[in-house]
Amino acid sequence: MLANTRGRIATRTLRTAVTSVFAVAAIAGGTALAAADAPAPAPQELQSSLDQFVDPGIPAAAKTKLVVGGERRQANIETMNKGLANYGKVGFGVSNVQTKGDTANAQVAVISPHGTVPGVPMTWQHTAAGWQISDSTACVILAMGKAPC
Repeated sequence: MLANTRGRIATRTLRTAVTSVFAVAAIAGGTALAAADAPAPAPQELQSSLDQFVDPGIPAAAKTKLVVGGERRQANIETMNKGLANYGKVGFGVSNVQTKGDTANAQVAVISPHGTVPGVPMTWQHTAAGWQISDSTACVILAMGKAPC
């Protein structure tokens, strides 16, 4: 009888432990999912990052922080800054922002002294630094600025 009681206690303890592990996993998993789903950015927030990226008055080293992995694009950004110094104002119109997890996609009108290019698809990624321009989008802009990746 004592062995039978110990067996039931061991089974109950094991069942409680397994249930607790699953409960902790569910809670932690829910937290991880919630942290991964960043709040959707406003079009103005994304536009601000683009405006800063093409502002020739902002040093290239500061602009690297606007781009995911931007340090590796510093030389390209320096070349773009030199080209934009006497080019005139470049602006953007961000619309149709769609988010999925840590990625935001939008249609962007690129406005330059030579006209407007509508509907350019661009992407941002949410990181610890906030919404950053994706490397591929930075390369599109750098190519427009005669500083291709």
